[in-house]
Amino acid sequence: MAEPFIRPIREEDVKQIHEIEKACFAMPWSEESILHDVKENVVARWLVLDDGNGGVLAYAGMWFVLDEAHVCNVAVRPDSRGLGYGKRIFTALIDLAMENSMAMITLEVRRSNTIAQNLYHACGMLDVGYRKRYYEDNKEDALIMYRDFVYPEAGENEA
Repeated sequence: MAEPFIRPIREEDVKQIHEIEKACFAMPWSEESILHDVKENVVARWLVLDDGNGGVLAYAGMWFVLDEAHVCNVAVRPDSRGLGYGKRIFTALIDLAMENSMAMITLEVRRSNTIAQNLYHACGMLDVGYRKRYYEDNKEDALIMYRDFVYPEAGENEA
């Protein structure tokens, strides 16, 4: 049996990613938006966890803006959850940000999504605040999280 491995996204992954988006999110990205990010957005970096046969088990994307990596998306295929794939893809995303000399990584996550928050905390992310009524579908607040690569101790007292 083939072993799962991390690799950069390919254009042919977009359909699978869109299917995972629809299964995981109340407000999924459109196939066109994902394809645009992959092909035309020069600040976008996406990774996939390939099942070893070209199938996408998980994916994550971020944008490099100045010296900050902003996570735009992380998802694990519903039938592949609980196997450590979320941590594996998110850790790879952090590594990619550090390899590209980003000073920090940031993201927003639904206030109710404690499973994702626990994953991000396990990867060194810290809570720094909220964006009120951030999500359009139900006006839920977003928790803002970050990890500083230059001064890792900078946010220790903020959580």
